[in-house]
Amino acid sequence: MKWLAVSLFAALLLLQYRLWLSGDGLREVWRLHSAVDVQQSENTRLLERNRQLGAEVRDLKQGYAALEERARSDLGMVAGNETFYQVVPPKPSTSAPSRVPAAVPAVPPQRTAAAH
Repeated sequence: MKWLAVSLFAALLLLQYRLWLSGDGLREVWRLHSAVDVQQSENTRLLERNRQLGAEVRDLKQGYAALEERARSDLGMVAGNETFYQVVPPKPSTSAPSRVPAAVPAVPPQRTAAAH
């Protein structure tokens, strides 16, 4: 009877080892749970991005306002009844040293369109 108790106790220890310390035990389950959480958050982020892209596609297919805004900003296009004015800042003279501090970046030319 004593040998039976010892063998059952040894089997219990082996099962506990496999449950807690082996590669396919609880550590693997916890790792998989954290991987599922990470994947779910990534899926949520991608679903939101897809929703925004779908709304933009619908807007581009249905309305000309978004298409016109895209043409103006990305391609620099101007409507037929508009005049394009480009404001260029004056260049600093080469004889006098520039009074603009080094930390202030130069202002790029601005594009504006005015309707007639």
